[in-house]
Formats: sequence, structure tokens, C-alpha cells
Amino acid sequence: MTNYTRNDLKVWVINLDRSPERMERMERNLSAHGIEFVRFPAIDGAHLPKSLREQVNSKAYERNMGQYLLPGKVGCYYSHLATWKELAASGHPIGLILEDDVVLHDDFEEALEAALDASQYWDILRLNATRGKFPLWRGQAGRWNINGYLGRFTGNGCYLIKAEVAGRISARIEKMRLPFEHEIGRFFEHDYRLAGLEPFPSHIEDFGMSQIVGENNDNLKKPRPHHRIAHFIWKISSYFQRAVYLNSPQGWPKPTKRRGDE
Repeated sequence: MTNYTRNDLKVWVINLDRSPERMERMERNLSAHGIEFVRFPAIDGAHLPKSLREQVNSKAYERNMGQYLLPGKVGCYYSHLATWKELAASGHPIGLILEDDVVLHDDFEEALEAALDASQYWDILRLNATRGKFPLWRGQAGRWNINGYLGRFTGNGCYLIKAEVAGRISARIEKMRLPFEHEIGRFFEHDYRLAGLEPFPSHIEDFGMSQIVGENNDNLKKPRPHHRIAHFIWKISSYFQRAVYLNSPQGWPKPTKRRGDE
């Protein structure tokens, strides 16, 4: 069993060039916790290069999600994917990836160290979430619970990821057909242990003005209900697959596949 310390960690903050004020807030927040980081210039979905546009399967996205694809979703997806690739090539075994609208709580450092010391229970560990339905206890990290989730578990704001998983999975998800947070949620497909650290030691604060879906989700548009049938089927199927994986005979932690097994 290998557990980790802060010395094993590399930290990225994803930030658009046109949002320097967000970066300033993040820099103050992270500095207050003694966390060094690298800024990753986020990919702007409004100005995607042709090479990335060709990787996006918008029809599959709209069928799976029951909503129209927004440029910001594409930029978010490929920004996170690029940091995964950087982590895999960095020589660091663990990465902490943050978006630029995260607020770290006073106990964040303690929670981070506890999570690293309990890495036998997770491969990707979210340190905040937009939703986490039907938690299932999987392990303990100090005074924090490490939970798997039978229901939807989403949010890209702040998470730990092992470099082995980042390298193994990144090539498999080059083509976008889901939001990044939902692709991460397909742990049953990619075979890794996705978990959350609760109570969460950070939260998102965008003051109702998301750079992806606009103010109060104004940019998010959905087709009529009868055009969303495939989406509802996909959601039901995902619940079933999560349940099967989380209750598999191998128990928990479930060993991840190695590259040679694929």
C-alpha cells in the first residue's frame, strides 16, 4: 500500500485568460493555505482550434445529456483533459486540479493531508461537488468519510487524481460525448474508484455567473421532453451500472486495470 504526502503532489488551477480577477482570488486563497500551484490557461470554448472541434461528437452529447452543447462545456472538457495529460507526464504520482471559482475552507490543508494518507480508498477523489446522491461509505481519512455514490455525483471544481489513472484514461476519452464531470462519473466503464471526501473541505462560489452556462443557467437549453427519451434511458442505465460496480464481488477498493489489461 502506497500513501502520499504533500511532497508527492502537483497542483493546477484552470483559468481563462479573460478572467484575471478569478485568478487573483484563487492565488490569495491558495497562498493562505501554503499551496504552490501552476496556472493552466483554460481552453476557451468560444475559440476552439479545428483539431479539437473535430473531436467533439455533439450528436452523442445531446442524445446522452438531453440538452444542447455549449462552447463552454467543450472548453471545460479539454482543459481538464489537458491537465490530466500534463500530470501523467510530470513524474508526480498525484495531482490536485482546481477550477478558478473554488473557495477552500479553513480545514482544507488538514483534509488534503488526510486524503493523501488514505489513498488506498480512491483513484479520483472530489473535494467538493455540485451534487452527490446516495453516498456509500468506503473508508475513513482522519475525521472525513470517503464515500462512493450510487446516484449522480458531479463537479469538477476541486479533485485529486492519481497519475496512473490520468494517463490510462486520457487517451480513451479524447472524443467528447459527455460533459467532463459526467465522463468522470463513468467509473464503471473506465474502471477506477471515484469517491468524495465528506464533509467537503471546499465549495464553488461563482456568484450565480457561470462562465459555462451563464447567469442562473440562462444559456442552458433543452429540447422538448419527447426528444429527451434517450437521455432518460441513459440516466437509468447509469444508475444500474453504478450499482453493479459498487457492489461487485471484488469488494472495495476495487483494483484498477493496468494498461496491459485493456
